Amino acid sequence: MEAQFLPTPNPTLPFWLTDRSPLDQIRSTPDLPSESDIVIIGAGYAGISLAYHLLTSAQKSGTAAVPSITILEARTVCSGATGRNGGHVRPDTYSLIPRYMQRHGIDAAREVAEFELSHIKALQDVIRAEKIEDCDFLLTRNVNVYLNQNRGNETKRAIEKLREMGCGFVDDIFVMDDKDAEAISGVKGAKTAFSFTAGSIWPYKFIMGLLHAVLRLGGDKVNIQTTTPVLSVSSTEGVHIVNTSRGTIRAKKVVYTTNAYTFGLVPEYAPSIIPAKGIVAHISVADGKRPPLLSQTYILRPDASDGADYMIVRPDGSIIIGGAHQIHTFPEKGAQGNAEWYGNIDDSSLIDSTREYWDGYMQRYFHGWEDTDAKVEKLWTGKVMGYSSDSAPHIGQIPSRPNQFIAAGFNGHGMPVIFLSTKGLAEMILHNTPYTQTGLPRIYKTSAERLEAARVGKEGGDILHFEQ
Repeated sequence: MEAQFLPTPNPTLPFWLTDRSPLDQIRSTPDLPSESDIVIIGAGYAGISLAYHLLTSAQKSGTAAVPSITILEARTVCSGATGRNGGHVRPDTYSLIPRYMQRHGIDAAREVAEFELSHIKALQDVIRAEKIEDCDFLLTRNVNVYLNQNRGNETKRAIEKLREMGCGFVDDIFVMDDKDAEAISGVKGAKTAFSFTAGSIWPYKFIMGLLHAVLRLGGDKVNIQTTTPVLSVSSTEGVHIVNTSRGTIRAKKVVYTTNAYTFGLVPEYAPSIIPAKGIVAHISVADGKRPPLLSQTYILRPDASDGADYMIVRPDGSIIIGGAHQIHTFPEKGAQGNAEWYGNIDDSSLIDSTREYWDGYMQRYFHGWEDTDAKVEKLWTGKVMGYSSDSAPHIGQIPSRPNQFIAAGFNGHGMPVIFLSTKGLAEMILHNTPYTQTGLPRIYKTSAERLEAARVGKEGGDILHFEQ
């Protein structure tokens, strides 16, 4: 009987996976290695980035031996959340920051904003260093558009308050005059709009480029095994036994980069990291039609709800767009929510209530698109996201599990969080670096206190609308 926490074997096909890499189904060796210094469970953004940082850190230190690393993936490389998202690299410098300030203080909130902003340069640097030239990374501005005046005004007040408190990271936010919001953004009925630095990317190709670097740097120290789901992990006398569908591996250290699927292998995280499905579409114009130039990424907030749609523009002028949150309404604190998406890891089926949401979307909301015949070319289940009950990722040593680590719970917002999070985690794993010396935001640290708070429902129900 198949474990109920494993990814489905037949997911909907996202646009990003229509151009597959030869490494997609890689198995470094015909059989599993019998043992490994480090076993990483999950070959998406977090797993591949962690392997990259482990190798580069070991080589730069000159003192640490390069560890043997085995990466196990239930399906194919980058077939999960990373290969199914919206391709948006969008640092958050305003929406959650007031909440973090209220809960953790201004210094902790500032750490998060500055940490996310630093990912823009970090991704630029690694793409340049590893010559990942086909991943379509574009540095742009993200335009946030409010069609509801009251909601827009609330956000403007929050931004101004951050500015008054001396938060330098808001200096990158350009707030448009309300009377110019529609003309500048190009969005019909825009009441308020502002922009800040962001990026867009072909996430699958970025991870595949990073995987090439991992294989080059690691040589025979790295073993990758796809279509090898992990069924359980047990520990005896300081050794971890990783049980897979194809046999077992003895490991000194185990890392769970399993995000929404974490609950199956580490059940104590079930209340803390909750699966949630998304929906994403690829929209293109009819042959012979030229779409209006859109040189920025977008967040559209169509009404007074907490819903948001997120959108990037491909170099060919086509659109990748996701969200539709006002259709599949997010539950209030303590509610069970809609089983069509909430608590659901089945990415083989669409969210039925959103199937028609994207039809005519560009014509409906954007000036100049009325006669383009823009239509949905592909619709897929977006990433199965791992929503954190307290809105912060879980990074670090797992409580009460020596030499087991986690990087998960990214709230559909992993693109400007994961790369440097796994860099800090690599320092902990490889050099026993204390969390406080890794450069990671303090609120990302996984802890027994956070797990207990989720278990009893404290600060629970923070169902976010990030997605990328």
